[in-house]
Amino acid sequence: MSVAIYPGSFDPVTKGHLDIIKRAAAQFDRLIVCVMVNSEKHGLFSHQERVELLRRVTRDLDNVEVDASPMLLAEYARTRNASCVVKGLRALSDFEKEFQMAMINRKLNPGLETMFLSARQNYTYLSSSITKELASFHVPLNDFVPDEIVDEVQRRMEQELGR
Repeated sequence: MSVAIYPGSFDPVTKGHLDIIKRAAAQFDRLIVCVMVNSEKHGLFSHQERVELLRRVTRDLDNVEVDASPMLLAEYARTRNASCVVKGLRALSDFEKEFQMAMINRKLNPGLETMFLSARQNYTYLSSSITKELASFHVPLNDFVPDEIVDEVQRRMEQELGR
C-alpha cells in the first residue's frame, strides 16, 4: 500500500491546498494530510481546529486521513509507514526551500521520497497568509477557501481584529 503525507500549517486550508490534496490522493492508496508545527507562524486557528476544518473539506475523499503532529516530518513519516512526502509548489521561490527540506528529510529517513506538485495556474498566487490578509479587509473569501469553511474563516478573522 502506498502511503504519502501532505504536511503543512493549513491556517486556513485554501482552495490551492485542497487541489493538491485531491491530486495527490489520486496518486496514492492513502494520503495523510498532517497539520505540522511551524514555529515561524502565528496561528489563526488551533491545531485541532485546523484538523477539523481539513476533515470537513476532505470528507468525501475516502483515502484521505487528517492528522496533526509535533514531530519532525521524517520521523512522523516513519511512524506512519509513509514512503513519500507531497509538497505543492507555487513558484520557483518555493522550490529552493522545499528542495532543501526534501534533502534533510531523506538524510533523516533514507526511504522517504518527496513529490512536488506544481500549483494550478489559478492558485499560484494563493496562500493562507494572503487569505488572512484579504479577510482582514472584508474581501469575500469564496474564491480562496473551500465553501464549507468560508464563513468560519471570515468570522475568526473578525474576532482576531476585534470587530
